[in-house]
Order: sequence, then C-alpha cells, then structure tokens
Amino acid sequence: MKVMEFSENTKVDHVTPEWAQYMQQGDFISYMPSFQGGDYLDLFEERICKNENSPEPFHQLKYYLYRPMQIHKAKNKKYPLLIFIHGATNALDGKKCVGHSGAEMFASPEYQERMGGGAFLLVPLANEKRNAEGNLTDSWCDSYCPLIKKMADEIMTEYGEWISSVFVIGGSSGGYMSWAMAEAYPDFFTGVMPASADYIPPAIILEKLQKNNVQVVFAIGKHDEFGSYSENVILREAELHSYDNIICYFPEWVRNGDGGIASLYFGIEMGQHCMITQIQADLRFDDGTPYCASLPDGVTGWVKSLQ
Repeated sequence: MKVMEFSENTKVDHVTPEWAQYMQQGDFISYMPSFQGGDYLDLFEERICKNENSPEPFHQLKYYLYRPMQIHKAKNKKYPLLIFIHGATNALDGKKCVGHSGAEMFASPEYQERMGGGAFLLVPLANEKRNAEGNLTDSWCDSYCPLIKKMADEIMTEYGEWISSVFVIGGSSGGYMSWAMAEAYPDFFTGVMPASADYIPPAIILEKLQKNNVQVVFAIGKHDEFGSYSENVILREAELHSYDNIICYFPEWVRNGDGGIASLYFGIEMGQHCMITQIQADLRFDDGTPYCASLPDGVTGWVKSLQ
C-alpha cells in the first residue's frame, strides 16, 4: 500500500466526490467536523508495552493513556477503560494519532462527565513505517492482538481498583481490529464498536459474544468509499439484526455536525469512510440530535448505560 501524505498540505476541499450524484435535493456537502482537535492531547501520557517473546514488529508498542484520576480524583470511583484503535497510516503522525483514532474528545470534561464522571482512554499505535518504496508496512493485523491485550492487562493490573469495564472502539482498519480483538477475547469486553470495516466475524463468534453479553455497535455508511456495505455487509444484515446485543448503524450518509454530507479529500475521497469523525462527535449533531436513533445519548451514553 503506497502511503499518502494525510497532512493539511495535501488536503483539498471542494473536490466534487463521485457519490455527489446520489445526493437528494436540499443536501449539501460539509468539509469539516464541528469539534476542534488538539486541546486535550497533553492529557495523554506516552508509554511502552513490551512482549519480548514475540518477533518484530509485535514485540513492543507505543501507546497513549489518559487517566481520569488526574482530573477527578474521586474516592471509591470506578471508571470504564476505552481502547481506541486507529486506522491505517495514522500512527505515522505520532501523538496526533490520539485524535485520528477518535479518542481525543473523550478526554474533554464534557465527554468525561457524560460517561458518568470519567473514563480511562487507551490509544495503541501500530509500528507503522514507510519502506524504501514509500509503501506502508507493519500496520494492524491479527498478530498485534496479544500485545494490545497485554497492554490492557497491564493497565488493569496497575489501576484495577479503578476500572469497571473494558470497551474497544475503532474505525477503518481499527474497526477490523476491534472485531479481531472481540473475536480473540470474546469474554473480555463489555462493549465493542467497530466502524467503517466491512469485515464481520463468523456466526459462531457473534453467538459467543451474545452469550457473553458483549454489547456491539457496528457502524458503516452505505456510501463508504473503502468498506463495501453493498457487497459485503448487506449480505449479513438480517443476521446481524437477529442478535439482541448488536446495534446496527448503517446510515445512508455519514454527516458532519452541521448536517452536511461529509467529504474529506486527501488525494482520494474518504469522507464517507471516516465514520470515526461521527464517533468522536459522540454520535450527536451540533444541535444535540442523535445520529443513531438506537443510541439517543451517543457513545458516551452507551458507555455509561453499560456500567
């Protein structure tokens, strides 16, 4: 995979997407999310998790951790642990990956309060790099799962008295990894939120998650430029709806908080693929209206309801 420069220098707004031909009268294209990133990055501390028995690149991972006790210092309080898994190429941006993964806004006082008074936020970074040909290497794959689990276990050991539950949330290849983590450890998570990934685990795994009462929100837009709803997801949509622990959020259009259809052009259109932007907006429009009727209080309300 050739690595694109996903920087502001390469971003081009107002490029008409191919999917624009399907817009309805009254619709408009929106080029920016409503929230501003960067304000909460300093609240995330950098750490390293090692597994020296594993080969490279799976022997260690950098990660960023937000600890709610830094801010809240509540006595006898337990918090959920939210693991956010980024998409392909995002780790190349270092700490900015906290925002790319969808995690940053969840460190805001408003989001922390919505989750019942706080939450741990954990953002692992794949050991991504460019090779001599400019291709991306060492991005997410199933072989990273044990190291992410070890990372979570170490946090649980260090802060176990503070942690009540564990969630995994991811978009794009991070959405795939969210499914992969649930598939590998189906009794570990309270909630799983894969987005913008057209992979769906086999029925035996979905049944195991239901048996273990693992709550799932599966989200993908019908015009996703990379994940194929029409070719892959729709074939199993009826099956997904049959599980009482799975919420399916398959919007016709992925929209920004202003109600406009989301467009994001970095050498290729990916606005409909970036569902993680909606998740970081807490699945709420600017006026507070929920994106998904099944999640009236957004992601934060979903997390709080499962405590």
